[in-house]
Amino acid sequence: MAKKKIAEKAEKEMGSFCTLRNATPKLFESSVSLHRARLIQLLSNKWANGTVLHYYFFDQQTDGDNFASWSTSDKEKNVVRRAFEKWKDLGIGLEFEEVSSRTEAEIRIGFLRGDGAWSYIGRDVLDQGADERTMNFGWDLTAPGEEDTALHEIGHTLGFPHEHQNPNAGIVWNEEAVYEALAKPPNNWDRNTTFHNIIEKIQADQVQGSKWDPNSIMHYPFEMGLISKPAHYSEGLKPAGGLSARDKTWIKTFYPPLTNSSYQSLAVAQSVPLEVKEGGQQNFVIKPLATRKYDFATFGKSDSVIVLFEDVNGKLRFRDGDDDSGEDRNARLSAKLYKGRKYVLRVRVHYKEQADSVAVMMW
Repeated sequence: MAKKKIAEKAEKEMGSFCTLRNATPKLFESSVSLHRARLIQLLSNKWANGTVLHYYFFDQQTDGDNFASWSTSDKEKNVVRRAFEKWKDLGIGLEFEEVSSRTEAEIRIGFLRGDGAWSYIGRDVLDQGADERTMNFGWDLTAPGEEDTALHEIGHTLGFPHEHQNPNAGIVWNEEAVYEALAKPPNNWDRNTTFHNIIEKIQADQVQGSKWDPNSIMHYPFEMGLISKPAHYSEGLKPAGGLSARDKTWIKTFYPPLTNSSYQSLAVAQSVPLEVKEGGQQNFVIKPLATRKYDFATFGKSDSVIVLFEDVNGKLRFRDGDDDSGEDRNARLSAKLYKGRKYVLRVRVHYKEQADSVAVMMW
């Protein structure tokens, strides 16, 4: 009887939750050390800092009847726009730009009712087809407090998992009460969905830092009776709302603000040491002296992502990229560059076997 009352109260007070979309887990050869694998898992879904992320709202007028149920009003879209602005206003190195064509967007947002709120994690959105949503909002975002839903889903797109699944939290769930509460409206989840989004712990190698943040925007609220331990949360856990102090710190750890001094020149046949710590990034400006094909590569035992952009009328456009994480090779790409144009190369280092053993070169 007591468990039934707990579930009834949870059903009455529980809000709609996000269902996380995960891509296929990255597998490693036995030669990849645990330390190296941990760094790759932590960083592999993060964007190259300085990237302009383009987002698109599915709209009935531009996409036809097939996408009619994915569209919504400008009032609701404005909630999402404000959420992007709040992340950007923290002073991070990423940029966000709304576009009118889904083929130009990395982030494609739908409003299919009944499909819940969800997003893919970080760069996993790039593996989805141009006609596919990478983010969805399944209920009215104009209701009080729902801007936090938009902030939460954008957080996933920036590469952050659910905080309540942090193994450092020490949460012991009243599991059957959780399963029962989430099986009812508005969530209607089966046991596998509830386990994947609530009870299952994130692998320790995918966690940002060593502490749990119960006020994170990436944390769900939980009502009375769902948490057994820590004991003081048995009466419920409700994040303060908005971006927490730790959210603000961690987003800048991965995406610090970029200024002109963040860039250095890269010339032909010049080997430049990558003097950043694991997880850090160096940025280079390239002004070719001749129009021809150029090659770029990292050197040394490392895991790195390299991304090339072209400056087109003051906006950086993606040209090519490569990620050698977990592989027995170096990141490398080739591209035809044009004299008189400007390019930017970004190199994020996930792992170094030796502190001073990694460089990048153009030839």
